[in-house]
Amino acid sequence: MKALRTHAIGGPETLTLDEVEVPAPGKGEVLVDVKACAINFPDTLIIRDLYQFKPERPFAPGGEIAGVVEAVGEGVENFKPGDRVMAGIGNGGLAEKVVAPAGRMFPVPDGVPFEKAASLLMTYGTTIHGLKDRGHIKAGDTVLVLGAAGGVGLSAVELAKAFGARVVAAVSSEEKGEVARKAGADEVVIYPKGEMDKDASKELANAFKAACGPEGANIVYDIVGGQYSEPALRSIAWEGRFLVVGFPAGIAKMPLNLTLLKSCDICGVFWGAFTAREPQKFVAQVKELFQLMQDGKIDPLISETFPLARGGEAIAKLESRQAVGKLVVTMD
Repeated sequence: MKALRTHAIGGPETLTLDEVEVPAPGKGEVLVDVKACAINFPDTLIIRDLYQFKPERPFAPGGEIAGVVEAVGEGVENFKPGDRVMAGIGNGGLAEKVVAPAGRMFPVPDGVPFEKAASLLMTYGTTIHGLKDRGHIKAGDTVLVLGAAGGVGLSAVELAKAFGARVVAAVSSEEKGEVARKAGADEVVIYPKGEMDKDASKELANAFKAACGPEGANIVYDIVGGQYSEPALRSIAWEGRFLVVGFPAGIAKMPLNLTLLKSCDICGVFWGAFTAREPQKFVAQVKELFQLMQDGKIDPLISETFPLARGGEAIAKLESRQAVGKLVVTMD
């Protein structure tokens, strides 16, 4: 079988398409014939040794897969060959076949395309945990989403609307703003791509405040970080929740006096650790996501698909922040 692997620290251009042996499932494991692997921001970090986890090389990136069960190991009773499944596996997904723990797998309902199933778990999983468990979202809230046209950002727009909130989408271009509007955003703010000075930062904060309204944003969903975080914090409501989700633009240095003035919270959203610490709640949220999909309230946007041999291109496109919606590698 083929796998797109990293042999040395570097960018997506260093990945090589290797011929490797088909792995055998051990006790409690499942062998999956991979049909689709979604690309996520951790994939850009893990091959550069910048992620929290550093697998032993060589390994394939790709932490989110969907496919068909080919074989099961000893003790696996809840899955059988032929079952349609999806899984969050950390890494290894950019391969034609993958072995993963049965406990990390979920059945994929009939009618759900593999590309969309592979795009559901990490993005929408992160967001439903963030909005509900960390942001305590309720109907009538105003939610400001930074980076609202990417995979995680669009999941935040859709889920916030599904939970009855008003959504302000912050994006870097009018094209991306239109994508966010189609996903349900009520307002769009376009922020500058270049370096902002103090005046530009203040101008962006005022734009956020105007879009969020006089009470401010009850929840800020920050997927971007860097120079955009402080202007967003300045637009937060009294007792608002600022959710730290990611920082492709850099790790922000926040003036903590603002948290006192707004009596607000800055909350981390570490979805991976949450799934390990609270597996029952995680399973319940995945079921809720499929129900929301069935009800037509969420629908992952797949903007582009790539064959396995070009998986590095998908990672490069995400790394350069050019992606809209989800990028997916397919094995057909």
